[in-house]
Amino acid sequence: MLIYLRKRIASSALPLVVVIVGVFALARMTGNPAGLYLPLNATQQMRDDFTARNGLDQPLLVQMADYFGGVLRLDFGQSLRTGQDAAAMALRAFPATLQLAATTMVLAVLLALVVGCWAALKPNGVADRISSFVSMAAASIPDFWLAIVGIWVFAITLGWLPTSGVSGAGAWVLPIATLLLRPFGVLVQIVRGSMVSALSEPYIKLARSRGAGELRVVTHHALRNAAAPALTVAGDLTVGLVNGAVVVETIFGWPGIGKLMIDSILQRDFAVLQAAVLLTAVAIFALNILIDMGYALLDARVRPVTARA
Repeated sequence: MLIYLRKRIASSALPLVVVIVGVFALARMTGNPAGLYLPLNATQQMRDDFTARNGLDQPLLVQMADYFGGVLRLDFGQSLRTGQDAAAMALRAFPATLQLAATTMVLAVLLALVVGCWAALKPNGVADRISSFVSMAAASIPDFWLAIVGIWVFAITLGWLPTSGVSGAGAWVLPIATLLLRPFGVLVQIVRGSMVSALSEPYIKLARSRGAGELRVVTHHALRNAAAPALTVAGDLTVGLVNGAVVVETIFGWPGIGKLMIDSILQRDFAVLQAAVLLTAVAIFALNILIDMGYALLDARVRPVTARA
């Protein structure tokens, strides 16, 4: 397992470098930020001084080398907008994104387990058909469209929920509901398929023949063996939630890493944008490694393969 872990970490290094280089180059293609931070009547000398003071007058390769040198020293620069440390701003925003993604995924897994198990008890029955329709619809609805409709119906028309912010429990409802539907729809299909397969196994028939109740058969026997695929997919969906939170956080004004990225792009705050993307990329790579290791621990059939990898 340790050999596998070292190889996974090493294999993640190159994609991480590619992400950093790509964001660095694309950010500077947006133009010189001097026009945003200097007054309209700023002279050319003032623009030149601003550009030189922030190292933007150097060739792109020189700027990139300086940036990588700073990353190796854990120095990510300062925000052009606030003057604060870029890494500190990213670290302050990231917990809000993690809280939103973790809460959403826990609720999605719990709901999917209940609905998926319910549908699997009678394949092709009424419950199965209803859950299949609901799950497919949930997995197909675009997040941004659902967010806009949710604000229009529940915040503007009915006035039940706030349109943005994080104050109070009501502020969590629309962001979580927006992010929850897609993973819920996917997980219901996974749980249902795994449970149908598990419930047809001989050990399930043996448990029923010994007088085990249906609830015990589902929760103590079938669900235990059907959990590994669902948990693996849940991990992959959590990675998607961290990425997808960019749009949702922007729409709802959620003070997470996604909103920080969008604000940094609009303000051409290169240091903060690079720090936010790097932090997100590292978190996603770490989460993918944890998912692989967790799956190896859950499924003994995978363990020998990963141990030799």
